[in-house]
Amino acid sequence: MVYLDPPYGIKFGSNWQASARRRDVKDGKVEDAAREPEQIKAFRDTWELGIHSYLSYLRDRLIVARDLLTETGSCFVQIGDENAHLVRTLMDEIFGPENFVSQIAFSTTAGAGSFSGGTNVLSSVNSYIIWYGKSLEVTKYRQLYRQRLEGGAGAGKYTTAELQDGTHIPASAAPDTQPLRLLRYDNLTSQTTRTGQTTVFPITVGGKTTRPSTGGWKTNRVGMDRLIAARRVRPTGRTMSYVRYFDDFPAFPVTNNWPDIGGVQSRADPKVYVVQTATSAIQRCMLMCTDPGDLVLDPTCGSGTTAYVAEQWGRRWITIDTSRVALALARQRIMGANFPMYLLTDSDQGKLKEAEVSGQPRVGGASTNDVRHGFVYERVQHITLKSIANNPDIVEGMTRDQIDAAIKKHADFETLLDRPYKDEHAVRVAGPFTVESLSPHRSLAFAGGPDEAASETSSEVAGEQQPDAPQFEASILENLAKAGIQNGLKGERIVLDSIEPHAGTYLQAVATQKVREGDSGGSADGIPLRIGIALGPQYGTVSQGFAASAVKEAVVAGDIDLLCVLGFAFDALAAEVTEADGVTVETSRAGFAEVAQERAFGKIKMLLVRMNVDLLMGEDLKKTGAGNLFTVFGEPDLEIRREADDVVVELHGVDVYDPTTGAVRSRDTDRIALWMVDTDYNGDSFFVRHCYFTGGGDPYKRLKTALKSEIDVDAWAALYGTVSRPFPVPSTGRIAVKVINDYGDEVMKIFEVDQ
Repeated sequence: MVYLDPPYGIKFGSNWQASARRRDVKDGKVEDAAREPEQIKAFRDTWELGIHSYLSYLRDRLIVARDLLTETGSCFVQIGDENAHLVRTLMDEIFGPENFVSQIAFSTTAGAGSFSGGTNVLSSVNSYIIWYGKSLEVTKYRQLYRQRLEGGAGAGKYTTAELQDGTHIPASAAPDTQPLRLLRYDNLTSQTTRTGQTTVFPITVGGKTTRPSTGGWKTNRVGMDRLIAARRVRPTGRTMSYVRYFDDFPAFPVTNNWPDIGGVQSRADPKVYVVQTATSAIQRCMLMCTDPGDLVLDPTCGSGTTAYVAEQWGRRWITIDTSRVALALARQRIMGANFPMYLLTDSDQGKLKEAEVSGQPRVGGASTNDVRHGFVYERVQHITLKSIANNPDIVEGMTRDQIDAAIKKHADFETLLDRPYKDEHAVRVAGPFTVESLSPHRSLAFAGGPDEAASETSSEVAGEQQPDAPQFEASILENLAKAGIQNGLKGERIVLDSIEPHAGTYLQAVATQKVREGDSGGSADGIPLRIGIALGPQYGTVSQGFAASAVKEAVVAGDIDLLCVLGFAFDALAAEVTEADGVTVETSRAGFAEVAQERAFGKIKMLLVRMNVDLLMGEDLKKTGAGNLFTVFGEPDLEIRREADDVVVELHGVDVYDPTTGAVRSRDTDRIALWMVDTDYNGDSFFVRHCYFTGGGDPYKRLKTALKSEIDVDAWAALYGTVSRPFPVPSTGRIAVKVINDYGDEVMKIFEVDQ
C-alpha cells in the first residue's frame, strides 16, 4: 500500500511547519514561512509553473508508487476538492482508468463557514481519498463494517416495531413500557426469468394469497415454507415482504462516504502538525487493503500519521519527508506512543481465544507469535434470508425463542477487522525502527548517451533552470563580505576586509580578516588571518565527506589559517573530521583568537557556519539582520564522567540557531527535541540505546500515564532530563551522542571512553 497526502493546493506558507513546538501556522505570514532549504527547493520545483508543476510533481511520485506496488497493492491519494478532479485524471493516466477503485469522501470539519471568515458560497467540509489498484482484478480488499445504532447511520429504514404479541406498529408510536424489536420490510422478489423457474408459486400468509407479479421469489418452495414458519414473511400492500430485524445484523458495510471521520481531536494522540491527517482515515484505508505484516509506504510523512497507524496495526512501514521538522516530530510521536496489545492468531493466548469465539477445537502446534498470521478479531452474527431458507431446524409450530435459537445456530458471522481482541494486561510500544538520510544526489546516464536527457525528472530540470542559480555563489560571497561571521556565544564576529576568488573544487574564495584595534582575532603578531571559504550545496546538507575534502584542499593551498564551511544544513557527522585530515574543529564555545596557536602546530581550524535561509528566500521576505546571516553552528556541550564502574553523560546545552529570528541560544536545553546515546558505538551505524527528552513537551507522558500502575516513577523521570542513566563501559571503547533540536537539526559527537 502507498498513501500520499500531498499539499492540497498551491500555497507556500500553509503546508510547512518551522518548529516542532509550534503548529499555529498561518498562510502569508513571514515568520511562518518555510525555513528549510529542501522545502524551499521543493516549493520552487513544485509550483514554479503553477498547477502544471504541481501535477508534474505528483506524476513523478505516482509513477514510482505504481512501480513499487505488488500486483495486489493499492495507492491512495488524499486531496482537497480544489484539485481532486485533476489528481484523478492524472491517476487515470498512470494506473489506467480500469484500475480505479473508488473516490472516498470524508469529513474534515463540522464547521459551515461564515461570511466574516470569507465563506460566501456553499462551504466545503470534505476531503477526498482517491483509490487505485495496481491491478483491479487481483486487488486485495477486506470489507469493513460500521456499527448500526438505533436512529443513527444505517438504521433509517427501521421504522416499524414488533411487540411481544407479534403485532407490528410504527416505531414512533411504540410504548416505552414493554420490550420491542425494530424491523423493516424488505423485498422478497428478485428479477429472474419466469420460464421453468422453481421460484414462481403462490403463497398464503395471514389469510392473504399472492404470487410474484414479475420475476420470482428469492427462494424455492421449501425455503419459503421455512421463512413463513420463522414468521419472516408479512403481507404489505399487494405483495409479500421479508421481515428483517434490526438485530439480524447490527452492522452495515463501509462505503465510500465516511461522514463519521472527523478532524484530529484525540487526546491520546493529539495534533502536533499543522496539516496532520486524522488517524481514522488512514486506518480505514490500511485495514481495507492490507494484512498484518504487509508493507506500507508514505512519501509524504508530515507528522508520521501513516507510520503511527501502521505500527499500531502490525504493518511494516517506510515514511519519507524533506523536512527535518516533520521527521523530528514523527520520531518523537512514534517513540512516545503506546498501542493496545492485540491477540495474535499465532500465539498460545490467541489460539485459546480463537477456539472460544469460533466454537472450534484449539489449533495445535507450537506458536511462533508471527504477526503475519493476523489477529483474533471480534465477530458479529449476520442473519440473512438465505441462512433462514436453508436452515433445516426450522419447522412449523415453533415458539419465538425456539425460532431465534435455530436461526442463530446456523447463521453466518462477519469478521470485524477493526476490532481485534486485546490483552488487557499488556500495553505495546513501538518496535525498533531506523532513521536514515540521503544526501541530495541524482543518477545520471553516461554523458552523451541516448538516455541522458531522459534520466532527469521534470522537477530536477526545473530546479536546474532556476533563474537565480548562476548568481547563488556570487550572492553568498557578497553578503558574506558585508555581514561577516557571527559567533553565537561570545558575541564575536569575523569581519572580512576582502574576498578573493579561489580556483578550487571545494574552496570558492579566500578572505582576509579585518582586525581593528581592540578586536579579537588575528595572529599573535597582529597579522590578519587568511580565511578559506567553502560553500556547501544550495539545497541539501553539508556532509562529512565534503568537510574533509575542503580541509584537504585548504591544507594543499598552504596559506589558509582558518577554514569556514558554509551551509544551510549540516550532516550530524560533518564535524567529525579526524586528525588524519589535518584539522581540529572549532565550536562556538571558544573564541577566534586561538586560531594562531593551532596554526603553529601545522593544523587548520575549521568552523561550521550556518547560513540563514533568508539568503534563499528573495526580497519578499523580511531579513533577520545582517549580523545573523552567517552564524557559527555549535556543537552539543556534553560532559562524560565515570560513576564507579559505569559511565554517565550529561547534556549542558547546545548552540541552537532559531531560523525564524536569526538568534542563537547558547547552552540552552529548552529547545532540544530529544537527545540519544549509543552506549557502544561501532563506528558505522548509530543505534539508539538511550533516548531522553527535554524542553516543554514530554512525548513519554501519555505512555507513562497508560502504564502508571506498572512503572518505576524514578525510572520514568530519568527519561525526561539532561543526565543519562548509568551504563557499562562500551566494549568498542566509544560512545556516540546525537542531539536534535526543534528545527530538526542533528549534531552527533563521538567520545573515546577508557576501559
